[in-house]
Order: sequence, then C-alpha cells, then structure tokens
Amino acid sequence: MAISTYSELKTSIANFLNRSDLDSVIPDFISLAEAQINRDIRHWEMEERASGQQDPGDQYMQVPADWLETIRLHLTGSGTSTLELASLSAIADKRQDNDDITGKPRFYAHVRGEFELYPTPDDTYDFELLYYKKIPALSDSTTTNWLLDYAPDVYLYGSLIHSAPYLQEDERLQLWSQLYAAAVVNLNTQSERVKNSGTGIRLNIRGLG
Repeated sequence: MAISTYSELKTSIANFLNRSDLDSVIPDFISLAEAQINRDIRHWEMEERASGQQDPGDQYMQVPADWLETIRLHLTGSGTSTLELASLSAIADKRQDNDDITGKPRFYAHVRGEFELYPTPDDTYDFELLYYKKIPALSDSTTTNWLLDYAPDVYLYGSLIHSAPYLQEDERLQLWSQLYAAAVVNLNTQSERVKNSGTGIRLNIRGLG
C-alpha cells in the first residue's frame, strides 16, 4: 500500500510486523524513529534561515526552537561578516586575555541552547542564521511532511528498528537497520548531488565570451 500519511504509515508498520494489537505503541516507534532521523539526515529540505538583531551588551543569542545544527552564522547590514565557531574554553580565554572587551562579534560558541558571542556586542547588529531545522513530527493533526512524501522507506524502516526491542525480535533488527541505513545514505547522497548540481560547468555563449 502507499505510505503518504501518518495513518498509512501506522498501518504499514502493523502489516510488516503482522500484528494487530500494537495501536497504542506504534506512535512511540514513530516518535523514536523521528528522533534518530533528525540525528542522521541532513537534507536541503531541512535548511532554514532566521534573521534578527542583537542589542548592545547581549552576550547570548537564542537559537530557533526547531534548530538542529548551525550551517553558518553571519552579521549583515553594512557588509557581511561570518562568525567563526569556537569552543567555550576558547571564548573564555579570549574574554580573560582581553578584559572581556565589547565590540563587533567575530566568534560564537554553542552553550545551553544558545549562542555565546565574542566580543559582546557594543552596538545593535543585524544577523542571519542558516541552520538545519528539525523535521516536522507526524501526528494525528500533522498527517504528513516532506520526508514522508519523499522517502517513506526511511520512516518505515526507522520505526521498525524501534519495534524490535519492544517485541523482543532481535533477529529482525539487523535487517531493519540495514534497510534504514541504506535509505538514509541514499537520501543524504541525493541531497548533496542536488546541492552541487551545475557546479564546475561553464557555458560559452557565442558573442558573450
């Protein structure tokens, strides 16, 4: 059967397991799969931009609620200035060595669900964050998302992986894991191919050089 909605996914999982008594736990298998999927997949569909302002003296910047991983953080306005990722210890050393000066931020670190900026802003700065966002979780109210549309096998095999410990069917865990891993690799590879398509190609149009 086709797998294009949350309900169809649950039905397919039950069919693969040949069980009709798992209605209460299949949503848990899917939720566990989604947690793993968010760790394993980095697809262009997950790329998101957020912009805002950072006020003087604001050492910390909140990350978006759906943030998974930073791709690039840069200041905008009068020219673009990309911030360099640094460790917390490196930021602490810089503050100590330079008497915790303020200025135009040049570095950032991840800390407790925030970005720590260094130097601490001495003025109002516009910023833009490019990041990977979480895949929208499926539910009875959110019945589909881009991943289920594009790669239902990732959802199916990911959910079946998490059914095995519950059902104590370790003999099928390796099979589900292999199928899931192959689907994830194919999806990530396809995303990279799409993002890099057209690079390295130069068209010479007569009359234009």
